[in-house]
Amino acid sequence: MKMKTYISILRGINVGGNRLIKMADLREQYLRLGWLDCQTFIQSGNVIFRGGITDTQELATTLERMIAEQFHFEVPVLVMELEELRKIVAANPFLHDSGKELLHQHVTFLSGRPDKALFGKLGKTDYLPTEFELIDKSVYLYCPDGYSSSKLTNGFLESRLKVRATTRNWKTACELLLLAEKTEQL
Repeated sequence: MKMKTYISILRGINVGGNRLIKMADLREQYLRLGWLDCQTFIQSGNVIFRGGITDTQELATTLERMIAEQFHFEVPVLVMELEELRKIVAANPFLHDSGKELLHQHVTFLSGRPDKALFGKLGKTDYLPTEFELIDKSVYLYCPDGYSSSKLTNGFLESRLKVRATTRNWKTACELLLLAEKTEQL
């Protein structure tokens, strides 16, 4: 059977002492579901794993159900294949602007392509100094005052764009890509 490398990103765990999941326990549950080469990155619920070809939406639903059953709370999960993460990292429109420090760059992963009309309603100058761009299923953010001071939070984007969202800083996104590429070599 052909194996693929997947990246799942959980939203809102281990934040402020709420919805706690130990990464070792999370890895164990992925292994119980039959996934291979499972590894986590930092405590915010990033899991890289391999398995047979499957639909990523269906996989996200399965993982959400497992988390609810095993850890007793609901957590939104987004899943992508390695190639999708490669495209997301390569498409960052802020990378080529030397005035935009990597430290202030983030990417919000979306569960689907939002309606362009909904995105168009977000006025580009309404959220300054935060700058943002939508490319496919990702919103790239440049937050010079820090992500925590930006109005473009996961909840805000979800309510405006009608898709699920979870954000990672640029360093984490790049590290996930490196780890997933190493996993692909196994």
